[in-house]
Amino acid sequence: MNPNEQTIHKFYTAFQQLDYATMQSCYHEGALFSDQVFGLLDEFETKAMWEMLCKRAKDFSLTYGNIRLLDEEYTTCEWTATYLFSSSGRKVTNRITAHMRFKDGLIIEHTDAFDIYRWSRQAFGIPGWLFGWSSFMRKRIQLKARVGLHKFMEQS
Repeated sequence: MNPNEQTIHKFYTAFQQLDYATMQSCYHEGALFSDQVFGLLDEFETKAMWEMLCKRAKDFSLTYGNIRLLDEEYTTCEWTATYLFSSSGRKVTNRITAHMRFKDGLIIEHTDAFDIYRWSRQAFGIPGWLFGWSSFMRKRIQLKARVGLHKFMEQS
């Protein structure tokens, strides 16, 4: 197993156990993360995001697989998280494709791609059905997520 694949297994196994410290150790100094909920995060925001998500997780489960080594630097894998969304208490099953770039066996760039409209319908119910496709709703989701992350970081 190559070092990048080992890091992926370490990262998602830790995530299954809600072990944010081990997840954080999988990132290279200066790493970047992005997804449709949080937008682009720097290394410190990324590490705080995983800590926040792990600490707030309720009724959480995760599976991962289909790891594809594209070359020496780039790898993708698929993962599915099922959890209660904290803002609404609604059950969400989110199917995600992670795109990762590695440096020295650690993640230097990480992008999670998923269907935000599907996610918002599960997370918010009727408002998600009606507005989850709109850029207005997506901007509100991202703003609320970033504000919540920065509040979490201030309190930690």
